[in-house]
Amino acid sequence: MKKRILSYPLTLLCSAFGLLFSGAAAAQQAPAPKTKWKLLWKEDFRKTGVLDTTKWSKIPRATADWSNYMSSREDLYEVKNGTLILHGIVNDRPDLDTARYLTGGVWTKDKFSVRYGKIEIRARLGEAQGAWPAFWMLAQDRKYGPYPKNGEIDIMEHLNHDSIVYQTIHSYYTLRLKQDTPQRYTTVPIDREGYNTYGVEFYPDRVVFTVNGAATLTYPKIQTDLEGQFPFDQAYYLLMDMQLGGGWVGAVDPSTLPVKMEIDWVKVWVPKK
Repeated sequence: MKKRILSYPLTLLCSAFGLLFSGAAAAQQAPAPKTKWKLLWKEDFRKTGVLDTTKWSKIPRATADWSNYMSSREDLYEVKNGTLILHGIVNDRPDLDTARYLTGGVWTKDKFSVRYGKIEIRARLGEAQGAWPAFWMLAQDRKYGPYPKNGEIDIMEHLNHDSIVYQTIHSYYTLRLKQDTPQRYTTVPIDREGYNTYGVEFYPDRVVFTVNGAATLTYPKIQTDLEGQFPFDQAYYLLMDMQLGGGWVGAVDPSTLPVKMEIDWVKVWVPKK
């Protein structure tokens, strides 16, 4: 009887500690609560024949591979049936423009940017040898200095006739210091014939890529003494462009042109408070 009286409190004590430790373990293993989002901005291209210049500007030509054929020529930009169509063509008017090819691209630079949010773009990608359509983001205010110190978020890049897309983080840490940890890019299969939805979510401590609503890669902020690992704590604007040729995608085969990218809609959410 004495043994039983003494062992009974001990049993209760052990049970209590067991519950305490199992509860702590469960708390450690429990996933973080899902973010609740509020729609902040959208573009569904309902104004047929008109690019909304309060939201978008045509990307000017520059010397980088992705921008050296950019043009403001009107027939590279179609808005019809709720779709923005960006074209890549062989230049048929060399008397007006000496570039061999011409491409269309738009951005929200100086018009709209977002810091910590969720972006999704539903689109169908055309294919051609040397085609390189992309959706990506750059820093609006560039608070850390010249590129690549402010980082780059490549939501989607597609090459040639691939059955995959690339989703990539670029920064001083990855480009100049050549650091590949954490994992900075992934490839994801897509429906080559149909529409897919490409997305990114960015938070104070991570960037999460998605395709068709499923997470594909998480790039976290880490503790490091190296410079520029996570500059993604500032507002970014969006670029959407049909690109042709360059060191990565390779040479253009003009017999496979024209090519087009069809964008159904763009949506941007921010966390609900």
